[in-house]
Amino acid sequence: MSESAEGWRRRTTRDSLGVGLAVGLYGAAFGAAATASGLSVLQTCTLSLLMFTGASQFALVGVLGAGGAPVAAVASAMMLGARNTLYGLRLASPLGLRGLRRAVAAQAVIDETTAMALAAPNTAALRLAFTVTGSSLFVGWNLSTLAGALGSGLLGESAQVALDAVVPAAFLALVWPRLRHSSTDRAVAAGGALVALALTPVVPPGVQVILAAAAVGLGFGRWRR
Repeated sequence: MSESAEGWRRRTTRDSLGVGLAVGLYGAAFGAAATASGLSVLQTCTLSLLMFTGASQFALVGVLGAGGAPVAAVASAMMLGARNTLYGLRLASPLGLRGLRRAVAAQAVIDETTAMALAAPNTAALRLAFTVTGSSLFVGWNLSTLAGALGSGLLGESAQVALDAVVPAAFLALVWPRLRHSSTDRAVAAGGALVALALTPVVPPGVQVILAAAAVGLGFGRWRR
């Protein structure tokens, strides 16, 4: 027996809100890490408002915090954010948005909104899941970014030192769920990590991430072919 319209709307809204609010809390870690890396509160909040893709944001402040050049930081962030373009191609048709609405929706095309949308049982549920997940996550992420950025300034010196671990820990927390169910993804991630670690002593901060992604990505693609 098919699920009633009221049933899937309620379930989709509940699940989408849960994902949006839960993931939005990671913004506090980003806010604290960004200010610890030398960004101002305004710069930190602007990044969350305009970039709004967690992995890329953490990559950018991680490179800056390690002393890397801004060009390397931006390149690392752009490489990680490039996957959102593919998400947009997949969602463009079912969302059916045009003009300004399409431009606004593009800001919310990220991992969580795409996953929730594609898991929906029908097109109407897909649009609802995308909207609710994107809206709740955008609001939660930006509010918690502000809280984290302001709160980091109240921490003592020892706590500020501990923030050095925030970027890799939060980044791992974002990535880990995507590695649990695919041995191929785990192999690619492990290969990239090994290459990056090997290059760390000999290249500027941030460059090893770019080189590792390029080397492992091209190598894996060639092997699959």
